[in-house]
Amino acid sequence: MSELAEPKRARGRPRKTEDERDDGNRRQALISAAAQLFHRKGYDATSTREIASLVGMQPGSPFYHFGNKQDLLLAVMVEGMKQASQRQETALAGLPDDLPPREQLRALIRNQFDVLLGPDSDFIPVMLYEWRSLSAEQRQTITQIKDDYEAAWTPVLQALHANGQLQAPVQLARLMIFGALNWAVQWYQPPAETATKPTPKAKQKSPARASLDDLTDAALALFLRDPK
Repeated sequence: MSELAEPKRARGRPRKTEDERDDGNRRQALISAAAQLFHRKGYDATSTREIASLVGMQPGSPFYHFGNKQDLLLAVMVEGMKQASQRQETALAGLPDDLPPREQLRALIRNQFDVLLGPDSDFIPVMLYEWRSLSAEQRQTITQIKDDYEAAWTPVLQALHANGQLQAPVQLARLMIFGALNWAVQWYQPPAETATKPTPKAKQKSPARASLDDLTDAALALFLRDPK
């Protein structure tokens, strides 16, 4: 009597389950949820259970994607810098080649305010608030990404320094400019939406409710001298 033939095995990698196929989306959902909660409540006051609940996962699910809550915090910051870098590259790519340095800086500042205060702006404030919650090694990772992002500002500031509009040393000016812009996350409130005509300037509310364009104009006036 002949032996029964073994069933044929499918070649290649085994087919992924539905959960495995969705791993990338689940990980991204956890990062977005963590960014929201870390921004609103703070890192220490937020539990992984709350993060999982916000995206409809089991309490232990975050640990399938991240070793611990600190790793999730790092992922939030990396994602924030990734998004900021992509926005900045897009903003710079759309500028004319012959645009004056002052207008280049305007575009960079306006983009920075959008990153800090515009839609989906939970990520970078978390980085600013929760920096000390990272390990030394994790801080080094974020510092490298942040330095690469800020490096795009240096040629513009050098050109402004050369023509006399920026008087402070370039590297010191860059640090102070970012410090001033980033502090806006502490006090800025978006203008209240109304269906009526814009409020006359004489009756405008607190400067904290200025538009992002208004903030950009004010920042330029603060940092630069008028061109000759």
